[in-house]
Amino acid sequence: MKFLHTSDWHLGRQFHNVSLLDDQKVVLQQIIDYLHSNPVDALVIAGDIYDRSVPPTSAIEVMNDFVDRVCGELKLPIILIPGNHDGAQRLGFGSGRMRTSGLHIIGNFEQMLTPVVIESPQGPVAFYGMPYNDPELVRHHYKQSVASHDEAHQFLADKICQQWSEEHKNVLVSHCFVDGAIESDSERPLSIGGSDRVSHEHFIDFDYVALGHLHQPQKKGEEYIRYSGSLMKYSFSEQHQKKGMTLVELDQQGFKSATHIDLVAPHQMRIIEGELEAIIEQGKTDPNSHDYLLVRLMDKHAILNPMEKLRAVYPNVLHLEKPGMLVGVEQQMTTAKLARSEMDMFRDFFLEAQDSELTQEQDAAISNIIKQLHKQ
Repeated sequence: MKFLHTSDWHLGRQFHNVSLLDDQKVVLQQIIDYLHSNPVDALVIAGDIYDRSVPPTSAIEVMNDFVDRVCGELKLPIILIPGNHDGAQRLGFGSGRMRTSGLHIIGNFEQMLTPVVIESPQGPVAFYGMPYNDPELVRHHYKQSVASHDEAHQFLADKICQQWSEEHKNVLVSHCFVDGAIESDSERPLSIGGSDRVSHEHFIDFDYVALGHLHQPQKKGEEYIRYSGSLMKYSFSEQHQKKGMTLVELDQQGFKSATHIDLVAPHQMRIIEGELEAIIEQGKTDPNSHDYLLVRLMDKHAILNPMEKLRAVYPNVLHLEKPGMLVGVEQQMTTAKLARSEMDMFRDFFLEAQDSELTQEQDAAISNIIKQLHKQ
């Protein structure tokens, strides 16, 4: 049997005050197109469907349309859990009624112990969802003494294993930080000081573990313990990551294969470095000039309105850094001292503002004023 594993959609997310919802809709359409051409038995979403616990109406409408098309038109079951960005109770509203239509929202510990069983030629496959949790939630619900995320996940994994049927293949869906995996800047920390780390050892008895939370596609510990990665890029630190979803195949022995399926957003996130004039020239012929960009200017002189000049060729420059201006700056000192003099800086400013250099008379006049200010 085959199913798609995806996670960390973050519908409704904004990046540098730019809404990413239109890009997210394009990527979700790619998932639907894939499902039309490549039938599978289920779609798994391992948490962080929305970017915040009270999502905007527009994000809910996008999710509603997606569910209608997948569960309604394609008759494909969706199995999902809340992540740390989701509001579990809000996300799970009406989940009991929705099961009959093919939408399975596993949002609490009671639902966690009742698997979604899907029949296949290789036998029944039981999907268990472990909603995002922390030690406090587990202590409160089970009245157990657990002090860390790791102990909480070990306890919950053991509870699930006690429900197994010998005839089932068993898939776990979980939203957590497996120890040693690679993180990205766009992920919200689950705790402070590394106490959120969970050992993959708690999951080795499952036939496949569909993980969410970390945004880079990766495996950890075993071939069948995997993060699908996020729907699309959500920070400049992810510029080189290949986003997508994971096609999982199980056979009569259990895990058979996991294949990455690319998903490509209309706007990629990139970092461009160089001097202003060179970047502008590059932008005139760049076929991807509408990408979301962080630009690092390496010019060592002052530049007037650099963002305006850059956006003439790269309209979606979202962030600007000027590390070139730090050359000659003693950063460790309490008060930074510029290597360039006030006169040098004013000459740069005048050239940018007037597109011409100071005359000898103007240069002498400004120099005189600066000397008088120093004396005062």
